[in-house]
Amino acid sequence: MNVKDNTFLITGAASGLGAATAERLVAGGGRVVLCDLSDAVEAHAETLGEAARAVRGDVTSGDDIQAAVDAAVALSEGRGLAGVVHCAGVVSVGKLVDREGNPADLDAYNRTVQINLVGTFNVMRLAAAAMAKNAPGEDGERGVIINTASVAAFDGQVGQCAYSASKAGVVGMSLPAARELSRHGVRVMAIAPGVFETPMMSEIPDEAAQALAAAVPFPKRLGKPAEFARLAEQIVTNPMLNGEVIRLDGGIRMQ
Repeated sequence: MNVKDNTFLITGAASGLGAATAERLVAGGGRVVLCDLSDAVEAHAETLGEAARAVRGDVTSGDDIQAAVDAAVALSEGRGLAGVVHCAGVVSVGKLVDREGNPADLDAYNRTVQINLVGTFNVMRLAAAAMAKNAPGEDGERGVIINTASVAAFDGQVGQCAYSASKAGVVGMSLPAARELSRHGVRVMAIAPGVFETPMMSEIPDEAAQALAAAVPFPKRLGKPAEFARLAEQIVTNPMLNGEVIRLDGGIRMQ
């Protein structure tokens, strides 16, 4: 699949990985619909020009994501929604038992799973239904879905039960979704980033962020959103990438 002249839906597109991916796809001649809860999404869409549209939306809402999918179909000028790069998510930290002996907050756990896992399923189901209506291209391809997992799906740290479980669920959906959607010519992939320079990273102390960067074997730094975007573009354009999770982490393995 080519990026040029195709239309993509990017969630979590107001900043970080999603924003960088939107910029990369527009630079490659694609059109993008940016979906995010933040009001900054409109401003980012404006910077990308006529090839971009913004939709405020919650990934756990069927109505919101359907509106975003519909906006992408309308922007495509009859070609249909070609791809989704789903970057929306939250990070959470909470021990099962805290220092005072109190159990973890069940509502906080549920919120993380709802956004990161159920939200991913919601985006996949609505995007896939739209893509299945597309005219087949080369090899019969009708679309590609790229989800965002995390290295925490494989080596989560203390306090990451909710986050690791939600991202492990994204990993677990990749192969069965790819197998199911193969009959429609839709590929499903996931990227599992390591530690990246995103707004999520700004929520942890500088000392902790520096320690994480130092733990990366090579290159010994935080990942850049543009590097995530480059991999997303490669997945779009390489039809043999399907049903797999790619770690993008500089070789880090969390302690």
